[in-house]
Amino acid sequence: MKVLFIHSDFIEWEPKKKAMPSAEKAEKKPVRVEDALVVFSAVEKQDEKNLKQVRTNVTRSVIQTAKQVGARRVVIYPFVHLSQDPAKPDSALSLLKDLESGLKSAKTKLAVKRAPFGWYKSFDIKCKGHPLAELSKEITAEGAGENAEEVPEALKKEETLKSNWYIMEPSGRMHPIEINSGSITGYNFKGHKGLEKFAMYEMAKSRLVKEEPPHIRLMKKLELVGHEPGSDPGNMRYLPKGKMVKSLIEEWTTRNITEYGAMEVETPLMYDYEHPSLKAYLNRFPARQYTIETPNKRVFLRFSACFGQFLMAHDANISYRNLPMKMYELTRYSFRVEQRGELAGLRRLRAFTMPDCHALCSDMEQAKSEIFNRFGVAKKTMDGCGVTLKDDMEVGLRVVKDFYDKNRDFMKRFAKKVNKPILVEMWDKKFFYFVFKYEWNFVDALNKAAALTTDQIDVENGKNYGLTFTDKDNKKKNPIILHMSPSGAIERVMYALLEKAYMEQKAGKNATLPLWLSPTQVRLCPVNESLVKDCGKLAESMEKEDIRVDIDDRSESVGKKINDAEQEWIPLIIVFGEREKKSGKLAVRFRHSSEVKNMSLSQVINHVRKETDGMPRKPLPLPKLLTKRPVFVA
Repeated sequence: MKVLFIHSDFIEWEPKKKAMPSAEKAEKKPVRVEDALVVFSAVEKQDEKNLKQVRTNVTRSVIQTAKQVGARRVVIYPFVHLSQDPAKPDSALSLLKDLESGLKSAKTKLAVKRAPFGWYKSFDIKCKGHPLAELSKEITAEGAGENAEEVPEALKKEETLKSNWYIMEPSGRMHPIEINSGSITGYNFKGHKGLEKFAMYEMAKSRLVKEEPPHIRLMKKLELVGHEPGSDPGNMRYLPKGKMVKSLIEEWTTRNITEYGAMEVETPLMYDYEHPSLKAYLNRFPARQYTIETPNKRVFLRFSACFGQFLMAHDANISYRNLPMKMYELTRYSFRVEQRGELAGLRRLRAFTMPDCHALCSDMEQAKSEIFNRFGVAKKTMDGCGVTLKDDMEVGLRVVKDFYDKNRDFMKRFAKKVNKPILVEMWDKKFFYFVFKYEWNFVDALNKAAALTTDQIDVENGKNYGLTFTDKDNKKKNPIILHMSPSGAIERVMYALLEKAYMEQKAGKNATLPLWLSPTQVRLCPVNESLVKDCGKLAESMEKEDIRVDIDDRSESVGKKINDAEQEWIPLIIVFGEREKKSGKLAVRFRHSSEVKNMSLSQVINHVRKETDGMPRKPLPLPKLLTKRPVFVA
């Protein structure tokens, strides 16, 4: 069945003339439906083999799409012109009637209207125009063909789970909260507006993006990242500057995790879909998967490093003396089939780089203790990236009630460690594999939240994967597993940095990246061509100190060079003329503060070294001379 979804402000139609003798009865008068998801539908010959299953799959797709766009009304509109191989009229009408009755009987509270079958009709429609307002699908008895995805039981169950929500103070005190008339009641958010926005986003559970996030414009303007039209949506192209920024964050994150004691490994991208342990985990993890048919078997693309690390640990000989045993992989890439209306630049992708660190622990007490050790690793990582827990992120905590009741002291210690109010989602019963999970979330300029840092206490997969260690009593036991990403997806760190810069810009500040992440740290602007060689000598001295420096050797005015450097967010801009050549003093323009200071070359070098001390370094990602550079299109 071919389907075209249009989320409309309205649709109005009027039956004009019967297209066939067997057309349904209909009055020749206008019919109008406001604010509806219109389902233009063409039943095809292949559908006649299993009309019942096609109807089931279409019903599921309509309900899911209506939920995504927030539609409460659905219009089923026969539109045979979508297909070149239509079904027989009686088969098509039967399926559409069954679809109508199925949607009406489903527990969705959808108002359903069906346009008459077998008529020539005039119609007028106004499309809303947001990213999910127009979707086309081919739905068969096997499923929806929009993309190769598997919807696990956990994701289906997540949509029906009921949660109790609280704000937990640093003292551990809990405040029940709920949404009433579009606002949250039960807690005074004075001084915590970011937390209020985060709570509203999480409790509403709406991930749909209706306008372009500001960081998308910035990532293109700065020639960092762009969408790749030659790939699947949610797969990006990283231009030289963007690749350098991404790789520096990767190196910083990996350094912190390995210093913590994690053993770095590498595991496959794809896994056997029918492997019993893997399949069980797939249905416990709320994420959609890409699936592929290989010459040998059906496989899925990993969405984390869990699969490979758990299978590796299964084959290892582990003693209690080895615990907590820490394994780490920077997965380049992990894959999730995020829905199209939820894809949003670097915030939500289908292919992403995830630092994934697991720790096998002997028991719950060791797991709780290790959570705090890893908390420190995460804090160091994110502070270094310039997105801090204290100033830039809100903490979400998801917990099973039974775990909370039995571990109140641990919960209070965690709240004190965070040292700011926390949003808590509490489930009455355990459904997922974890009983405790925290997330550090960045709330962006559109009030959308994205999880960065996360850690979880997993009480199931040690047994499900047959992971064992030999305990002090010489008996084999299953470990408890911690799942941590100290930064979340690397791409999301870049997103957070750009969104933060945009919000600072809106507040009247100069947008910047941290100095250690700036593709060019120092820009030399000679006032004329005769001084380019002198700037080259200055640049060589800086390069010896691992400073990324370039030279604007274009035949442009000094004002134009300074303006272009500002547009590129260059942190330090130096105009070099005869006066600077003679005096040895450089007029250094600092973008962040807009100050201009007279400094010697050694002072400039010392400043950059001090500001980037302890952080990874990489060379300039583009030719040193601006005249030698191509202009990339993001």
